Amino acid sequence: MTTPRLPRRALLALGAGALVAPAVAPSVIHAQTPPTTPPAPFEVRPLWPGAAPGGEAVTVQEQVVLRNPNGDPNDTAFVHVRDPWIMLRRPARPNGAAILMIPGGGYQRVAVSKAGGAIDARLAEMGYTVFIMDYRLPGDGWAAGPAVALQDAQRAIRIVRSRAAELGFDPNRVAVAGFSAGGHVAGMLTTRFHRDAYAPVDTIDRLSARPDFAGLMFPVVTLTPPYAHGPSARALVGSDPTEAARDAWSIERHVPADSPPVFIASAADDRVVPVENSLMLWQALRAQNVATELHVFEKGGHGLTDPGQSGPPAWEDLFDAFLKRDRTPKP
Repeated sequence: MTTPRLPRRALLALGAGALVAPAVAPSVIHAQTPPTTPPAPFEVRPLWPGAAPGGEAVTVQEQVVLRNPNGDPNDTAFVHVRDPWIMLRRPARPNGAAILMIPGGGYQRVAVSKAGGAIDARLAEMGYTVFIMDYRLPGDGWAAGPAVALQDAQRAIRIVRSRAAELGFDPNRVAVAGFSAGGHVAGMLTTRFHRDAYAPVDTIDRLSARPDFAGLMFPVVTLTPPYAHGPSARALVGSDPTEAARDAWSIERHVPADSPPVFIASAADDRVVPVENSLMLWQALRAQNVATELHVFEKGGHGLTDPGQSGPPAWEDLFDAFLKRDRTPKP
């Protein structure tokens, strides 16, 4: 298998590392002024028509921080998210499909930039209409608790579908792509579409929240030891959870037979989220006869990057081929 080739900095906007805390102390971060106005071709809209649901007890203040005080000024993360948003990147030549991207951050923050990143740029170059979402975090006092990011993801994919006619893609060709802890959010969206995570707020919420395809890259999957990602698990179920709580939020334990096709990519040398997360999910999908494809790369770490090589990572073309595969039942 070809080693992925994207330089590590190219994944910064997607939370390639599921980090636990800002790179520097908040007092230092606030001395910086990260950009908040996206350049063309981006369009940013709020996820919710008013305040996000269940925020009556939320007192935290949203922050935009630099992940590295001496690095790229567009390498930002959103902390204590109160007003989640969804950003559109239009392709020059639409291929009739859309992808909702969900970045990571260990459920401590959302590592995303309103200036976009290399992955959404490449997917748009391939022809996909790309949406990138920000989302709320479970430790900030939202009434939904661990389900708060799922609320935002369900809302986001419905917004994507609501714009299909306007933007020229098929509402039945909408994929979700999640990275690291964002892979856990995407995994929940992929397997828990039968039940709404929030009460409808407008006509958009009449649309389906089920992705037509899913791509999970170096994903957080299980909350069970020994392979759970510690920061994500603590954010979701606390530092001393019951086995029932771990089970409830472990994606591999709740895979329905009508899950959409799922593409998974990880590296064997990932020191942040063990590759066993991907293996466990692949096995669970296989057990339910869900169409799935797993790629485990020898090198790439958490982020599927190789600083010594250039060019796009191998998983992008593999994911593209997976999405385009003809799955029409043969007579």
